[in-house]
Amino acid sequence: MAGELDDARGTIKALEAMKVSTDKVRVRELLTRSIAAILPSTDALEKRLRSGERLRVYLGIDPTSPHLHLGHAVALLTLHRFQKLGHEVILLVGDFTARIGDPTDKLSSRQPLSEKEVAANMRTFKKQATKLIAFAGKNPARLAFNSTWHDKMKFGGLISLAQKFTVQQMLKRDMFKKRLSFTFECSSCKNVQVIYQDPFNENGNINEEGKKEFFKDRACEKCGKINHFGSELKEISAPKPIGLHEFLYPLMQGYDSVALDVDVEVGGNDQLFNMLAGRTLMSALKQKEKFVVTTKLLVDASTGKKLSKTEQSLVNLDEEPNNMFGKVMALPDRMIPAVAELSTTMPMDEVKTLSKEQNPRDAKLTLAHEVVSLYHSPAKADAAKEKWIKTFSEKSAPTDAPELQLARKEISALDLVLATGIKSKSEARRLITQSAVELDGKVLTDSAEILQIKSGAMLRIGKHRFWKLADGKGSHPVAHGL
Repeated sequence: MAGELDDARGTIKALEAMKVSTDKVRVRELLTRSIAAILPSTDALEKRLRSGERLRVYLGIDPTSPHLHLGHAVALLTLHRFQKLGHEVILLVGDFTARIGDPTDKLSSRQPLSEKEVAANMRTFKKQATKLIAFAGKNPARLAFNSTWHDKMKFGGLISLAQKFTVQQMLKRDMFKKRLSFTFECSSCKNVQVIYQDPFNENGNINEEGKKEFFKDRACEKCGKINHFGSELKEISAPKPIGLHEFLYPLMQGYDSVALDVDVEVGGNDQLFNMLAGRTLMSALKQKEKFVVTTKLLVDASTGKKLSKTEQSLVNLDEEPNNMFGKVMALPDRMIPAVAELSTTMPMDEVKTLSKEQNPRDAKLTLAHEVVSLYHSPAKADAAKEKWIKTFSEKSAPTDAPELQLARKEISALDLVLATGIKSKSEARRLITQSAVELDGKVLTDSAEILQIKSGAMLRIGKHRFWKLADGKGSHPVAHGL
């Protein structure tokens, strides 16, 4: 009797744990905050959410890097809102699809990752995602891996999936169009034109003779001037091959929805094509309608570029608190509203107030504190803010600046900047010409200047990055305040 009573209590607790909230305000926040589009419609999804039905929702992330970052946080926070309402949520690690390489927004094929590289990259994904998604408690999230079904798929299964799509559908994708196009500039009016033309031979290489014939005496679309190939026609970019495996990527991602039998897929707006492939397959194979929820992308509004390692603007979720705080403070002022709305849980009225703040420094101090509080703790955010103010507002170099070991005592200003981990010479030169590099308080302006390095000298790049120089071989710098 006692055992039966315990079982009944357990069942009741389980049902309580799965109870779905239909609170109107929280549902509207889910449907509007950070959302780019909902298909087939917002109204249709709202109706399902308000019905009390428990939906199965998933977000997939390919482990192409060891780190999740503020860009990933946008979709993770949407998944978090579904979970808080009581819906079943799944974080899918694309350990199989990462080996193919998502072609989205790529103007050349991704370098394939090995199983070993993928395994290393995803080693701490769950730990990082735990900052936003609960994998324990009343309504725990599920962690899944798409190699579970893709490794078992036979060639006949792949053909069956491929029959649901056409080559024309794939070629409509913007990045594929660009890869099959020439971009050139008119010698007269400087108008830039994109001309679609398949220039490849059967080996995947550009057919130079065919290219010359195609562009022979090409008339400008704007001014009508005849541009002679090789003398007046300035080629800006040439087509690049498209791998057959890149056509298969949307099929693989689309089948993830079928394997998980989901009701909703969440993902960045740049994933819309792949997510719609899943919607097509769910309809064809499961006779079920899948909702597609796309989130806004965390981009620099003035450039349209995502935050990236190349631009040194990436803020990883596993950053040490001081580095995370400093990286947010280093973001362009124009990024404040986007980061506050998309990558934090600040109430939207506070986000709007922050966006109107006249002093960008004060606004970013608030934002950086909010970010560190969410991904670490309020106490660590307080400490990071205090340290940042002491170091940067009072213009004192940090006592714990990382050591940068140099192999020689004489080095050019350009090579010194490159030794900090900056990848390109053009970026290093730009920093120097913009007077963003200081060595012991002296501003460096000449990339070719030969510097005499003293052990203990302080190198500063921009406002927030410091290194203490030391003699030695090799360098393993870590930017302070980034």
